[in-house]
Amino acid sequence: MDTLIRRVRRSGLLELVLASPHNRNALSRQLVAELFEGLASAERDPEVAVVLIRQEGPVFCSGADLSEMTDSNVRDAPKAMVLLQHRMATLSKPVVVRVEGAVRAGGIGIVAAADVAVAATDASFALTEVRLGLAPAVVSAPLLARMHPRAVSRYFLTAETFDGATAEKVGLATLAVARAELDTAVEEVCTALLEAKPQGLRETKKLTNASLVAELTNRGDDLAELSASLFGSDVAQAAMSRFLARTK
Repeated sequence: MDTLIRRVRRSGLLELVLASPHNRNALSRQLVAELFEGLASAERDPEVAVVLIRQEGPVFCSGADLSEMTDSNVRDAPKAMVLLQHRMATLSKPVVVRVEGAVRAGGIGIVAAADVAVAATDASFALTEVRLGLAPAVVSAPLLARMHPRAVSRYFLTAETFDGATAEKVGLATLAVARAELDTAVEEVCTALLEAKPQGLRETKKLTNASLVAELTNRGDDLAELSASLFGSDVAQAAMSRFLARTK
């Protein structure tokens, strides 16, 4: 089985590359498990000070792998996503994401759970769950923690697409730059983080993510259960079947 998360080591930095372009880096069971393993390896490795998540291919992440959202995975996938976001938020090392192209639904949870998100101004974001009879339940904790409340209401309810420049304005992206400047901006952020002491980064991250971690800890199971109940509903199963038939 091909690896879906490629690990690239640089001085003090571990890159976790979403390398599943055949399904637009969808959050399959394998990809989520490998991403979790990559974060765990960064936690254990004293030579890693910063984690960078980036993509291979034109799409950052298309959200849940709808082809897998049947049977036991209806419950397993939401739980895994809650745990992944919790792992990102509690990792003792800062997590940076580099975003270009499209980001949809659950993929936006990865962006929001990161400590620093650098996006191309023409990146494309959309929380499309409502169009399938779903709700952005498991990603709601990091999104509510990062985004302006009125923007949350608008983009959760309308499923409108918005660009990277807007993502910066509403608090989802830390910084949005022209695509040609994206690598430079990411390098500048990572260089600044690498100049800090690990102890300072660890304890500061605890402060900045305290409310998000508490929300995921206290409500994560309920959010996963809500997501599972919606994914398993007749309305959502029919909508997902129609969507998958159109995209074949």
